[in-house]
Amino acid sequence: MLNANLIIAFCIGLLILCLITKVFSLSIKVLWKLIYNSIFGAVCLWLVNFVFGLAIPIKFVTALIAGILGIPGVLLVIIYYLIR
Repeated sequence: MLNANLIIAFCIGLLILCLITKVFSLSIKVLWKLIYNSIFGAVCLWLVNFVFGLAIPIKFVTALIAGILGIPGVLLVIIYYLIR
Protein backbone atom coordinates (compact mmCIF):
# COMPACT_ATOMS: atom_id res chain seq x y z
CA MET A 1 0.00 0.00 0.00
CA LEU A 2 1.02 3.59 -0.51
CA ASN A 3 2.07 5.46 2.56
CA ALA A 4 0.68 8.98 3.17
CA ASN A 5 4.22 10.31 3.70
CA LEU A 6 5.26 8.95 0.32
CA ILE A 7 2.33 10.65 -1.41
CA ILE A 8 3.04 13.97 0.34
CA ALA A 9 6.76 13.76 -0.53
CA PHE A 10 5.88 13.01 -4.16
CA CYS A 11 3.52 16.03 -4.33
CA ILE A 12 6.11 18.34 -2.74
CA GLY A 13 8.80 17.08 -5.14
CA LEU A 14 6.49 17.64 -8.09
CA LEU A 15 5.72 21.17 -6.89
CA ILE A 16 9.43 21.96 -6.50
CA LEU A 17 10.11 20.58 -9.98
CA CYS A 18 7.36 22.78 -11.43
CA LEU A 19 8.76 25.87 -9.67
CA ILE A 20 12.31 25.18 -10.89
CA THR A 21 11.05 24.70 -14.44
CA LYS A 22 9.12 27.97 -14.23
CA VAL A 23 12.18 29.88 -13.00
CA PHE A 24 14.42 28.51 -15.77
CA SER A 25 11.84 29.05 -18.50
CA LEU A 26 11.30 32.62 -17.38
CA SER A 27 14.99 33.45 -17.54
CA ILE A 28 15.32 31.83 -20.98
CA LYS A 29 12.36 33.86 -22.22
CA VAL A 30 13.97 37.04 -20.93
CA LEU A 31 17.29 36.06 -22.54
CA TRP A 32 15.65 35.41 -25.93
CA LYS A 33 13.78 38.71 -25.73
CA LEU A 34 17.03 40.51 -24.97
CA ILE A 35 18.77 38.81 -27.92
CA TYR A 36 15.86 39.59 -30.25
CA ASN A 37 15.71 43.22 -29.14
CA SER A 38 19.50 43.60 -29.46
CA ILE A 39 19.36 42.37 -33.05
CA PHE A 40 16.47 44.76 -33.70
CA GLY A 41 18.49 47.60 -32.15
CA ALA A 42 21.52 46.80 -34.29
CA VAL A 43 19.35 46.78 -37.43
CA CYS A 44 17.81 50.14 -36.44
CA LEU A 45 21.28 51.60 -35.85
CA TRP A 46 22.45 50.25 -39.21
CA LEU A 47 19.43 51.85 -40.92
CA VAL A 48 20.11 55.16 -39.19
CA ASN A 49 23.75 55.00 -40.32
CA PHE A 50 22.72 54.09 -43.86
CA VAL A 51 19.91 56.64 -44.27
CA PHE A 52 21.38 59.61 -42.41
CA GLY A 53 25.07 58.91 -43.09
CA LEU A 54 26.07 58.91 -39.42
CA ALA A 55 29.12 56.99 -38.26
CA ILE A 56 27.68 55.30 -35.17
CA PRO A 57 29.62 52.08 -34.54
CA ILE A 58 27.42 49.06 -34.00
CA LYS A 59 29.06 47.39 -31.03
CA PHE A 60 27.73 44.99 -28.45
CA VAL A 61 27.04 47.81 -25.98
CA THR A 62 25.20 50.06 -28.44
CA ALA A 63 23.09 47.15 -29.71
CA LEU A 64 22.35 46.12 -26.12
CA ILE A 65 21.26 49.64 -25.13
CA ALA A 66 19.08 49.87 -28.21
CA GLY A 67 17.77 46.38 -27.52
CA ILE A 68 16.91 46.92 -23.88
CA LEU A 69 15.32 50.33 -24.32
CA GLY A 70 13.94 49.85 -27.85
CA ILE A 71 13.37 52.93 -30.00
CA PRO A 72 14.19 55.31 -27.11
CA GLY A 73 17.49 53.43 -26.78
CA VAL A 74 18.26 54.00 -30.46
CA LEU A 75 17.49 57.68 -30.00
CA LEU A 76 19.67 57.78 -26.88
CA VAL A 77 22.63 56.25 -28.75
CA ILE A 78 22.13 58.67 -31.66
CA ILE A 79 22.02 61.67 -29.33
CA TYR A 80 25.09 60.43 -27.45
CA TYR A 81 27.13 60.13 -30.65
CA LEU A 82 25.89 63.47 -31.97
CA ILE A 83 26.90 65.23 -28.75
CA ARG A 84 30.22 63.44 -28.52
